[in-house]
Amino acid sequence: MPAGTRQDDCRWVFPDPSWGDESGLVAVGADLAPATLLAAYGRGLFPMPLEPGGRIGWWSPPERGVLEPDGLAVSRSLRQACRRYEIRVDTAFAEVVEGCADPARPHGWIDAQMQAAYVRLHRAGFAHSVETWRDGELVGGLYGVAVGGLFAGESMFYRARDASKVALVALAGGLRDGRPRLIDVQWATPHLLSLGVTAIPRRDYLRRLPELLDSPDPALFMPGRG
Repeated sequence: MPAGTRQDDCRWVFPDPSWGDESGLVAVGADLAPATLLAAYGRGLFPMPLEPGGRIGWWSPPERGVLEPDGLAVSRSLRQACRRYEIRVDTAFAEVVEGCADPARPHGWIDAQMQAAYVRLHRAGFAHSVETWRDGELVGGLYGVAVGGLFAGESMFYRARDASKVALVALAGGLRDGRPRLIDVQWATPHLLSLGVTAIPRRDYLRRLPELLDSPDPALFMPGRG
């Protein structure tokens, strides 16, 4: 493992995630070094800037949006869409992050510091992209952080119909291997609820976290897969 990528190397001490306010904000500050990010995810926290280019907030919502890999709702039209695209993993990570950070998207929060941080974490082997391609062109995908059986999803984007959903189908399928697995989507938005995401109390999420972190890494993100 590259130096500086273990959560034990983090120089910050995060507070108890159950201390979050009604919005889920637990702490403000620190940095976005790989070790800091890994320590945060290991505590049940995730980062989001308070304003573009500003200080980093660390969040643990009272109700956590999660998706069980076998709980994804796949409609007939989505199954048909899956046949129209090619799925690749980790071949265009920076481009996926850039697509998710498109300033034309409403409610954008992925600023330059966030983009750079996750590219570093990808190079360290912990951040991954699931990509949707058509005719040699990247048309959608998602990215997040994989630690053991936890996949902390950060964002999705699409440039063709259902392209981001197809990436989610591929992610869920790749995590259905009989091991403890969970896709963390942070907040359960109406759109995500329609796909099978549920909202669970923070205490339940934190209770599941140790088993997930102790689970072996999924083959989906192993070097040399496929």
